[in-house]
Amino acid sequence: MEMEPSINVLGGVLAPCSMQPRTGFFRDGACNTCWEDRGSHTVCVQTTAEFLAWSAYIGNDLSTPRPEWGFMGLKPGDCWCLCASRFLEAHDEGCAPRVNLAATHRRALEIVPLELLKTYAI
Repeated sequence: MEMEPSINVLGGVLAPCSMQPRTGFFRDGACNTCWEDRGSHTVCVQTTAEFLAWSAYIGNDLSTPRPEWGFMGLKPGDCWCLCASRFLEAHDEGCAPRVNLAATHRRALEIVPLELLKTYAI
């Protein structure tokens, strides 16, 4: 898998999203991506209780620990590389979390307009 250049939506160097919990398609702490990342795990969000409850409701439980996968579960305030389409869906449902633009990969712009991301900027 060849990683795409680590450039954020603002055109700068991609900042880390979270090392605790370790996030990203590559689990390198950043929202780096590649062609194989079909979900486009490129939007660095700061989770909220509302978002986590909604995500579980639609079948993507991010809160429940899965130690067999090295995943301790997310809690409100944790940062996470979210799929761009999931972010857009959360926006449409009125529960999108805040976004760290410096840590959001430019590939997210293929799915989510920059102006929309800016409305959720931390």
